[in-house]
Amino acid sequence: MIIDHIGLVVSDYERSKTFYEKCLAPLQIKLIVEIQGWAGFGRNGKPEFWFGPHGDAHKPMHIAFTAESREDVNRFYEAALAAGGKDNGAPGIREIYHPNYYGAFVLDPDGHNIEAVCHKPE
Repeated sequence: MIIDHIGLVVSDYERSKTFYEKCLAPLQIKLIVEIQGWAGFGRNGKPEFWFGPHGDAHKPMHIAFTAESREDVNRFYEAALAAGGKDNGAPGIREIYHPNYYGAFVLDPDGHNIEAVCHKPE
């Protein structure tokens, strides 16, 4: 990862926490810590994706999470929709980026475009 961590302001902390706990689980990303009203999600004990309710919610952003397999991308997409996310691009190859770019896109409760992507060949 080229970014150490990222933080977003969200409009409803509990709603966002529930959404991300469910949709990131298939990617082996989980809630690591909660500090002063902020949730830190990550893998292997290192929180890299943070959010909290302090201030005005950011305008929609695009955040892509790495997936180990195409099946993980599919599970992310289904979990995100079940958690209340809105479809913004079903799982599939996006050859415009490269021949093995397999991604899925959902809008989170604040309208952020959240993606899971696998770059590995099938």
